[in-house]
Amino acid sequence: MILVYDGSFNGFLTAMHFALENNMEVLGFQKNGSDQEGLFTDRLIIATQKTKARELWESLEKKSHPAIRTIYFSFLSEAIGIDFMLYQYIRKLYSLLDMEGMEQAAMVESKITKLAYQVHREKSYIESSLDFPNTDTSVYYTELASDYNVLPLISRHFRHKYPKQPWIIFDRNRKYGVYYNGMTLEMISEQSKERYLKTKMPFPQNRENSYRMAM
Repeated sequence: MILVYDGSFNGFLTAMHFALENNMEVLGFQKNGSDQEGLFTDRLIIATQKTKARELWESLEKKSHPAIRTIYFSFLSEAIGIDFMLYQYIRKLYSLLDMEGMEQAAMVESKITKLAYQVHREKSYIESSLDFPNTDTSVYYTELASDYNVLPLISRHFRHKYPKQPWIIFDRNRKYGVYYNGMTLEMISEQSKERYLKTKMPFPQNRENSYRMAM
């Protein structure tokens, strides 16, 4: 069975929760809209459920707090096959593998640990080098083009650096950004970015996901 999810971290956690809950052997993961592989492989579309995602996240945190950092950072590397590697890694955490599976998972763990380190290194570099140019607009604005999807990770740093100043950081490579209105964070599209840059008063937004930008 291949599990199809929306590509988000919440979506992956929901799919992973479903696999664990049903003791399912997963052949792979596929993001919605991606090209199909293996025409004769059964697929199951998993709708994202934040309650299921949070339930698994909190369970993983109880298993190993360092592991949740590794899981989140390596997922944001967007490496090919990272979702299936994390599936193996998480099953190892829950002792759901036989001896052969444990050996494979040990090799996978080495790979995702390396990916997590590379994401962390880019996160640290961007936090130390990225800043907002001088602007007359009410909302500070800057862009980045990172190798990895580090935008959810750097948001906390800039929120503390500019606690009362509304700002937008936009990722050109991934066509999305983060908007901070002086109180809360919001993921935004290119269209909403233009709207926020034109407004004189920041909009109140929904509260951030507690693990989406927790690191």
